[in-house]
Amino acid sequence: MIEFSKYNYTYGELAQRGNNIIEKELQALNKQKVLKRILSLIDLTTLSGDDTEKRITDLCNKATSYENKVTGISNVAAVCVYPIFAKLVSSLLSSTEVKTACVAGAFPSGQSPLNIRLLEVEDAVNNGADDIDMVISRGKLIEGNFNYVYNEVAAIKKKCGKAHLKVILETGELGTVQNIRKASELSILAGADFIKTSTGKIQPAATIEAFIIMLDTIKEYFDKTGIMIGIKPAGGISDVDDAINYYFLVSEILGEKWLNNQYFRIGASRLADNVYAEIIK
Repeated sequence: MIEFSKYNYTYGELAQRGNNIIEKELQALNKQKVLKRILSLIDLTTLSGDDTEKRITDLCNKATSYENKVTGISNVAAVCVYPIFAKLVSSLLSSTEVKTACVAGAFPSGQSPLNIRLLEVEDAVNNGADDIDMVISRGKLIEGNFNYVYNEVAAIKKKCGKAHLKVILETGELGTVQNIRKASELSILAGADFIKTSTGKIQPAATIEAFIIMLDTIKEYFDKTGIMIGIKPAGGISDVDDAINYYFLVSEILGEKWLNNQYFRIGASRLADNVYAEIIK
């Protein structure tokens, strides 16, 4: 198992670094090209207590409505829902390249016994989920129980089978640079295919500072092992310029190889329409 280096940035230093990257990337921005890529990175999401089969069906129809091969516009990457809708979504998307993603494992709190969480993950996969978005036990990490966090991610990864595992850190609850860094390290070492900022259920959700910490951890792991880990900002990302800023950070810190939906996703419910409107404007 690799050992990560000490990480001594402050939030202020991370914010300044992010601003510098964004300003640099803006100078060379090809907005149409970037927006078309961003649309293809989106996990189109609904995670509401009042979700219905009609709402999910409408969302799947929307997810597959963007593609235009003449203009080079792609559909979104995935539709992300609760596990109860996995079978419906996987059926509706079966003839497309759009993936079925499910939050599973006592989302958004993670405060259920691990054996129950594992059953929910298994059920989602059995009903067609291509991606599982799990949450870590933030309380355990804050208490310093790092073995628990590592073991829960490893156990859920095992239940995923061929499905990709995105591990949600819920960075807004972790509080410190060191906690976000440790959560990133543990998730990657335990088998995460992606690390993801937030559930979207608490504030702050995705932030530039937390995102950079996660990107730096992925970069260090890649430099030491040659293994690429994906990244997903999520939570309140509806503004086109915000999405572009996250794209810039991935481009600068990780590079071109990550700028596709195999290694970069954006979780959002309203962003896709806003990006599409900008593309065709």
